[in-house]
Amino acid sequence: MFNQKKLHFTLVAMIIGFMLAIQFRTTQQPVVRDTRDMWELREDLKKEQELHAQLLNEIRKYEDALESYEQKRSDSKGAVLRRTLDELKKEAGLTEVVGSGIVLNVQPLYDETYVGPIVETVSPELLKRLVNELNMYGAEEISIANQRIVNTTVIRDINGVTKIDGYPINSFPFEIKVIAKDDEKLYNRLKASTLMEDFVAENLQLIVSEPLHRVVIPPYDGSLRIEHMEAVQEKGG
Repeated sequence: MFNQKKLHFTLVAMIIGFMLAIQFRTTQQPVVRDTRDMWELREDLKKEQELHAQLLNEIRKYEDALESYEQKRSDSKGAVLRRTLDELKKEAGLTEVVGSGIVLNVQPLYDETYVGPIVETVSPELLKRLVNELNMYGAEEISIANQRIVNTTVIRDINGVTKIDGYPINSFPFEIKVIAKDDEKLYNRLKASTLMEDFVAENLQLIVSEPLHRVVIPPYDGSLRIEHMEAVQEKGG
């Protein structure tokens, strides 16, 4: 019984001693305080503000670079679209074309002393054959009486008058302008062709010029007929 009380007393004394030791050590350790004065605090704050401003400048610089890149990419896309549109217009005959080629002059075969029926137009069949042969001989662009010949051009007889896309060919003389990569070859093949005899059969004269360095062909001024195509409707959302 005595030993048990002694043991209890010893344990209680140890616990109390341990607690007192902890409290004593805690009171002995000084509280660490910020000993910087006002000027040092201001200097540190200034440094922090400068760092913040520097970071903002860096962010702004990269944002400007990104915006510039996006703008250049957008401009690049716009330039590509414009070039594509220009190429499509050129292929469709909607732009003026200048190049080397020849000029054909169509005029009545007779002179002022001629007495007889007056030729008032040229047959559409003869013009169609002329256009086909010019294409066979390497023609790239053609105009007849300042009317541009395109893929959708219609040459036909309407009430006795040959018309090109509705434009009447009823006055002489008129010119047929042709642009070709090899204008010498085009010229030689035309001179060897029987086309001139075909024009003579209609009391007309076809005069072929020497190859020219500069031939100007006007743009097509009619309405292009687009078949088998329809606009795409945008889907909502």
